[in-house]
Amino acid sequence: MMKQFIIGISGITNGGKTTLANRLLKLLPNCSLICQDDYFKPDSDIETDENGFKQYDTIEALDMETMIKAVHSWIKLSQDVLAMEEKKEMCSTCEEKAYFLIVEGFLLYHYKNYYCRPLENVLNRKYFLSIPYEESKQRRSRRIYNPPDPPGYFDGHVWPMFLKHKKEMEETHSDIVYLDGTKSEDEIQSLVYSDIITSQFTSKAAKRKCWSPSLGIIHLM
Repeated sequence: MMKQFIIGISGITNGGKTTLANRLLKLLPNCSLICQDDYFKPDSDIETDENGFKQYDTIEALDMETMIKAVHSWIKLSQDVLAMEEKKEMCSTCEEKAYFLIVEGFLLYHYKNYYCRPLENVLNRKYFLSIPYEESKQRRSRRIYNPPDPPGYFDGHVWPMFLKHKKEMEETHSDIVYLDGTKSEDEIQSLVYSDIITSQFTSKAAKRKCWSPSLGIIHLM
């Protein structure tokens, strides 16, 4: 059984990523959550295209190095806690105890530096939620954003960027579990939870490493 298990939840805008992440956060023991939306750069640093649309749906709009540091901090902290519990024999079930981290965001599987894909390389399971164009557009229209979407933003920026990033992802990844975001929240939760528990016991225990100039070696127990 893997004692540290990191879960990636990505997908289309308003596809149910946050809902699923928050449900799993309550369901999984010793679970933490990191949200990519918390790492947007200041509005003044976001580029604007020729149509006047702010380029929020790009990897350049995100402070990914800071996000990776947060993941790295969780890995080290959970390793320290596990080591301390095993050393002091604080519980009779330490061998079965595990810590979970959920990393949620719309561009989880696209960031890479000069050396590797530092986030992707520590994810034990990757999920991607999709819903049709009309459903995504309708759901987004019901949400309040700050700043608010200007007229034509979904068709002029959000949807084209989603198609572009999804194509890139499909060309470079073969280990993503695709989820139908039109299914009920309970159904999606049940499917993903069962898959996580199964994967926790069947995933290879080999350490996966990635070197980053600001982080050094990232690895899992």
